Amino acid sequence: MRDDYLERYRDLYQHHWWWRARERLILKSLRAHEPPDGWKAILDVGCGDGLFFDQLLSFGEVEGVEPSAALLSENGPHRSRIHVCPFDENFQPHKEFQLILMLDVLEHLSDPAAALRRALALLAPDGMLLITVPAFKALWTNHDVVNGHVTRYTRQTFREVARQAGLSIQAEHYFFQWLFPLKLATGIMERALGTPPRPANVPPPWLNKPPYWLSRLEQYTWGALPWPFGSSLMVWGSKPGKDERFANS
Repeated sequence: MRDDYLERYRDLYQHHWWWRARERLILKSLRAHEPPDGWKAILDVGCGDGLFFDQLLSFGEVEGVEPSAALLSENGPHRSRIHVCPFDENFQPHKEFQLILMLDVLEHLSDPAAALRRALALLAPDGMLLITVPAFKALWTNHDVVNGHVTRYTRQTFREVARQAGLSIQAEHYFFQWLFPLKLATGIMERALGTPPRPANVPPPWLNKPPYWLSRLEQYTWGALPWPFGSSLMVWGSKPGKDERFANS
């Protein structure tokens, strides 16, 4: 991520409609697939300053790993739960996790299969891996540039990375369907006008609330349908051999 984006990340996460709506969808999916005895040990990969920890703690004990120290507050409420190191063999928690989250992480990596293999090595035999990534290269905009994205995924391209890593996909679906045409138009306009990349800002309330509620409406209505498009992709995965698939949600 660019430094100017890092400076705004906390405010964006806490107030921007996109981050707020994505969090609600993730929580909805976690509740739908939570085991009867809970998730117990949870690992949030690329957790930043632990901004999602308050919500995750209702599901189990949470730890995080974050390679960028610039995202952390030294006196943050969850600082003791966060390991600052790359997500590779340097990260040795000496335990297994029932749930591992990789929320908009893999698109930043030149070798996403290696990161998935590391996650699988830390996953309990009956554990689950929840992944979100931006979808469709046709939706590439300046936001991807500011974020330092390497790529955007489709179901097919993600399946290939999963195959390389040995990840068994249990469920997959696109979300933010309503945003697809707007992102497509934004990218076309930016390229036509030569618009320079700039980090996002939190819109004023009158602009911030409608897309949040539209996203929430999607989550409880047409979003449950198997649409072949969306601006993001959610994947539930497991170690190989876990054959039972569950419904997309």
